[in-house]
Amino acid sequence: MADSSDSRRRTLRWSDPTQFVEPIRKLSGLEFMRAFLRGDLPPPPFMELLGIRIASVEPGSVSFEFEPAEFMYSPLGNVHGGIVTVLLDTAMGCSFHTTLPAGVGYTTLELKVNFVRPVTAASGTLRAEGHVVHAGSRVATTDARLTDRQHRMHAHATSTLLILRNDSGKSPGTE
Repeated sequence: MADSSDSRRRTLRWSDPTQFVEPIRKLSGLEFMRAFLRGDLPPPPFMELLGIRIASVEPGSVSFEFEPAEFMYSPLGNVHGGIVTVLLDTAMGCSFHTTLPAGVGYTTLELKVNFVRPVTAASGTLRAEGHVVHAGSRVATTDARLTDRQHRMHAHATSTLLILRNDSGKSPGTE
């Protein structure tokens, strides 16, 4: 059993997530993601929690980086697969977001992750690169890879995304 004197602490601060409502409504997905990259918008709370940083934004492609840490470990001694999944899902969703006009959203319909190498603090900085595979009028598909600095793959994923428009089926502001 762990000694109570061996406890570790972590302090967390984050910005109010409601500040994203207006930019999401007014900026294209590409403009919105580039605002994060430039630091014009702060990271959302979950990114602060996990230490995820946006690394690059291009049309149809977004990359994030993070440092695996002990507080992310499962009892098996490696980073919990859910945290790896969050990183990959974020890269895939944000890559698709870069293709959307202002006010149009999306949600993940399906997600498949393959874990091919353990992730631990010793893995060093990891990079999740998401790419759009197909952007349809209602559904999109994306993929992502999680690699280390030596370009070794730790996980890869695919997702299916549903495009969310207003009730008329049109993008907001085009009625």
